[in-house]
Amino acid sequence: MRGELRIHLGAAPGVGKTFAMLGEAHRRVGRGADVVVGVVETHGRERTAGLLEGLEVVPRRTVLHGGTELHEMDVDAVLARRPQVALVDELAHTNAPGSRNAKRWQDVEELLDAGIDVISTVNVQHLESLGDVVETITGARQQETVPDEVVRRAEQIEIVDITPEALRRRLAHGNVYPPERVDAALAHYFRVPNLVALRELALLWIADEVDVVLRRYRTEQQVSDVWETRERVVVALTGGRESETVLRRAARIAKRSGGADLMAVHVLRGDGLAATGVGAADRVRRMAEGVGASFHTVVGESVDDALLDFARGANATQLVLGTSRRSRLARVFDPGIGARVVQESGPIDVHMVTHSAAGRALRLPRLRNGLPAGRQALGWATAVLAPAAATVIGIALTDWVDLSTDVVLYFLATVLAALAGGLGPALLGGLLLNFFLSPPLYSLAIANPGNVITVSTMLLVGVLVALVVDRAARRAEQAVRARAEAALLASFARTVLTRSDPLPRLLDRVRETWALQSVALLEQGEDRVWRRVACTGDAGACDRPEKADVDVVVDEGLHLVGTGRALPDADRRLLEVVGGQALLALRGQRAEAGAADAERRAAANETRGALLSAVGHDLRSPLTSIKAAAGSLRDEHLPLGPDDRAELLATVEESADRLTGLVDNLLDSSRLAAGAVTPLLAPVGYDEVAATALLGLEGADRVRVEIDEDLPDVLADAGLLDRVVANVVDNALRHGGTEVVLRASAYSDRVELRVVDRGRGVAPRERDALFAAFQRLGDRDATSGLGLGLSVAQGLTVVMGGELTAEDTPGGGLTVVISLPAAPVGAAR
Repeated sequence: MRGELRIHLGAAPGVGKTFAMLGEAHRRVGRGADVVVGVVETHGRERTAGLLEGLEVVPRRTVLHGGTELHEMDVDAVLARRPQVALVDELAHTNAPGSRNAKRWQDVEELLDAGIDVISTVNVQHLESLGDVVETITGARQQETVPDEVVRRAEQIEIVDITPEALRRRLAHGNVYPPERVDAALAHYFRVPNLVALRELALLWIADEVDVVLRRYRTEQQVSDVWETRERVVVALTGGRESETVLRRAARIAKRSGGADLMAVHVLRGDGLAATGVGAADRVRRMAEGVGASFHTVVGESVDDALLDFARGANATQLVLGTSRRSRLARVFDPGIGARVVQESGPIDVHMVTHSAAGRALRLPRLRNGLPAGRQALGWATAVLAPAAATVIGIALTDWVDLSTDVVLYFLATVLAALAGGLGPALLGGLLLNFFLSPPLYSLAIANPGNVITVSTMLLVGVLVALVVDRAARRAEQAVRARAEAALLASFARTVLTRSDPLPRLLDRVRETWALQSVALLEQGEDRVWRRVACTGDAGACDRPEKADVDVVVDEGLHLVGTGRALPDADRRLLEVVGGQALLALRGQRAEAGAADAERRAAANETRGALLSAVGHDLRSPLTSIKAAAGSLRDEHLPLGPDDRAELLATVEESADRLTGLVDNLLDSSRLAAGAVTPLLAPVGYDEVAATALLGLEGADRVRVEIDEDLPDVLADAGLLDRVVANVVDNALRHGGTEVVLRASAYSDRVELRVVDRGRGVAPRERDALFAAFQRLGDRDATSGLGLGLSVAQGLTVVMGGELTAEDTPGGGLTVVISLPAAPVGAAR
């Protein structure tokens, strides 16, 4: 079973975390628990060190690094001791080089996995997510950090807190740092504003963690009651004109509530048809981000139920709504969402915000028919034929039926006309009934007052049926348009996500979809001049937003414009969403370009730094040797015998050869980078090249050549191949032990030369870097060459159409393989 982690969290050094941890240890020992000290840093504090008495301390292990003895926790010793509880101070500590784990929190993970409970300490400035914030506050970047998730996984987090003034007094009394560090600490890191800010960070971080635990508990226990542990304000936004007013009012309410959490929620209908149209959610999201609110979208058939469910789930204490846009008369029959929310809100306070769009007068529904023309034609035909049939029946059967039967027939005709054609055809039936069958006949006048009610009722039924039909038609039309818009937006999103350079294709699709002459993304620079970021179609058609037929603001200083024709409002709303995708594509494109540029700059800086570092020794060392030897030879007062002169001349020659080799490698590396190496390919034997390459090579007597003279020739440039073999062998002699062996073999249409050594070898994960420039197999003392030998060798091999690879030597060591194509049989040398 995994052990439990308990952490004492502090705002700054010196608040008493270690003291509290040791106190907890003594309490547990008093209860009979088996507690050991894995590592505790007392920092010379006498009171803290005094608490170690009576506790078993596991001896630390000693690590030598740079001539200095470092003492780290002995993880293996603690695991072997296997206590119930281990004290491990400073969770974010970085272990000494050569340790099994790079960080102390990784050591703690091993103890926890072994079933050992751990009590540890950490300061808030060491939390990884707060590094930038702490640097801004204190001006000091924390090098030692611990991932937030490691701390969050702790079963218990106890905050150790004292006031900034008390901490400064503790510091001034010498209870935190030695006397020589006190003044500097008080003047810089431990200033009162810094400590107040760090304390607030610690308290807010722990409060957020407590809030996460509370939400998890409420979810698991399905608690729906509101617990007013902290103020949370939920604001409902429709995306209409009033949304900005309601949102700003909610932001002021949240601020006056002591900086309460502000959550903006947008409710979508369950059928996917939002009255505010496409793009409303995107506009609402931008508005919410502008006032610092978190944005949430929920789906529900009932808006009031969805709002209240969200507010209860978020444990909100206040709910902000805009007053209804419906008229007072309409609210008599339906009180509206706001009234229902107030009635069902329970302990949640509800604020109703007035706005200019609030309804103040009776508004009748629009009489515009939403049916297509074909359907309307069918309706008018039905409105004529069905009442005509009813009229014929009524006239033909005048002696057997009365007006009530005629009314029923006309009711049927009116309903059929309303179902087929909507409002206009429905009204025609009532007029025909009055004209043909209501006394006085063949007149629109009505003699019997009772017939007024009959005709009026029939007309009202027709109107109501027509309104239902019209609304259903509108919903169907909206559904079709919403489905088409969703498919269109999905295709645009797919373009952005799947293409390596999506912006031109996205604009091209916009131009095709809306039949525009040209589409461009314009950006205004700091000089207030508009520039085309991307364009499709007629490139010269538009260079300023005010000249465009379509102008959509994507972001500040960034517009999506089009020419050719104006677009209706519905299409413009859809273009706003597409503009957001264009902004995403542009940012991705620039981020990718920036990353590539940063990578190139980093590589160039790394190369430049490595070159300068290496040149500082590798070029200066032979020059120094040459100058020293030449100075000795020129000194007339220095008695030199023949042997001494010969030795100094040999030193000059050896240093000059070394300098020549270094310069040659630098020049070759530069030529390879510039692509200026052109090989002269011809048949050549590995045995001949090996003999030439070993001439003048230091340590060549340790090289054993085992190359069969009957092997096929390779197609290569003899001079370049000589450089390749010399560089590879020289590298093997430097790092490969006492003996190097050259072996060659033919395979298929290639001939391979193996340079075999018995050195320490190279780990598989490091082989990719083996042939990189300035790589010295982990040796960073800059005394073994520029590190260009294998890099140049690989570049020259590739130029000749070959491959240079590395593999393990059986029994230990490294084998570098030079593989080149075999020369055609009978080819002239």
